[in-house]
Amino acid sequence: RLFDLDPDLLPLFQYNCKQFASPQECLSAPEFLDHIRKVMLVIDAAVSHMENLSCLEEYLCNLGKKHQAVGVKVESFSTVGESLLYMLEKCLGAAFSPEVQEAWSKLYSAVVKAMQRGWETLPEGD
Repeated sequence: RLFDLDPDLLPLFQYNCKQFASPQECLSAPEFLDHIRKVMLVIDAAVSHMENLSCLEEYLCNLGKKHQAVGVKVESFSTVGESLLYMLEKCLGAAFSPEVQEAWSKLYSAVVKAMQRGWETLPEGD
C-alpha cells in the first residue's frame, strides 16, 4: 500500500546502493523485510511504553535524524501512517473500530512528532 500511495518513496529504499526497478522487487527484498521488522519494533516499543513515551524521546529523535540523513521527508510519515492503519484495518476486520483507529492514530502521531524533533535539532556547534 505504501508505494501505491506514494510511488516517489521507492527510491528512498536503496540497500547496498541497489535501486529497485519496481515496488514488487523492493517489497520482496530481504533488506526491505528487515526494515519492516525494525519499523514494527519501534511500534512495539511505543505500545509497550504508551504510558511514558517520553522515555523513548532520545531514541526517536535520533531515529528521525537518521531518516533525515537519507533523504526522508517528515511528510512521508503520513503516508507510512496511512499504510499502517490500512494494514491494521485489513488484519483486525470488524475489531478495527473508530476508537481503535483513533488510538492507533494518536500513538503513531506521537512517535512521528518525537522523530520530527530530530529534523528540528541542529548539530552541536551550528
